[in-house]
Amino acid sequence: MTNSAPSTAGAILDDFDSRPGSATSLVRTVLGAYVRPLGGWFAIADFVVWMDALGVPPESTRIAVTRLKKKGVVESSNREGRTGYRITEQADAMFARGDGRIFGFRRMADGDPFRLISFTIPETQRAARHQLRRRLTGIGCGTVSPGLWIAPEYLADEAGAIVDALDLSPYVTTFVASEIASPTTLRESAAQWWDLTGIADRHRAFLAAYETVAPARNPRDAFVTFATLLDEWRVIPYVDPGLPPSMTPEDWPGTRAVATFEAARGRYLEVSREWVAS
Repeated sequence: MTNSAPSTAGAILDDFDSRPGSATSLVRTVLGAYVRPLGGWFAIADFVVWMDALGVPPESTRIAVTRLKKKGVVESSNREGRTGYRITEQADAMFARGDGRIFGFRRMADGDPFRLISFTIPETQRAARHQLRRRLTGIGCGTVSPGLWIAPEYLADEAGAIVDALDLSPYVTTFVASEIASPTTLRESAAQWWDLTGIADRHRAFLAAYETVAPARNPRDAFVTFATLLDEWRVIPYVDPGLPPSMTPEDWPGTRAVATFEAARGRYLEVSREWVAS
């Protein structure tokens, strides 16, 4: 299963095990949204200042950075006598892919194609099979049956990169489907294939926390406001595949959540980046 996605090594580096709001999650958010656009290198002394603004103590920041170093997200890189780190090549590919997903939320229109992913993986490859299922879930694929998964066609490259990185291409066949005939309604089928209730709950929690946010008084406040909002949001575009209106409830909260995020991005992102750069 070939594709033109970023390097396959980076394709399986995505990791959302950290809880939004935790030190590790906030560090990842700041790395992707602020450090990477500034060239990918940071002095640990500066990073401690940024994280302190978010309420993360210096020791917790250093521990989180050390954990991300072990995961291959950052590596030691001192400059001009200053102790620091830089984002690794693998993590840069991960963040680049994440930017497209997080800052460019896509939603299918009725009639848009799906990618069906069929696989039969031998028992000797049980660990890889488990990783495949976990990773496909992590990018928003749904489960029709244990060996048949479904995703919007625009996720095909990401799914293909995961299959290739796990060396499972000989066991995987994919199809493009333009029409779905299910034994129930499309909405009922979608609710079986994806955890729509859980996804909707995430959207509602985001709206409850951020739909009404007080204006930032200065660039530092803009950073605090947007970095915490982004940390909560950035997982949602991965679990929500952006299904078409015919497959989601009529009162789907994702529409309002996307609009809320876009408004906050326009209001806070650039001014908060100026504060970090200064």
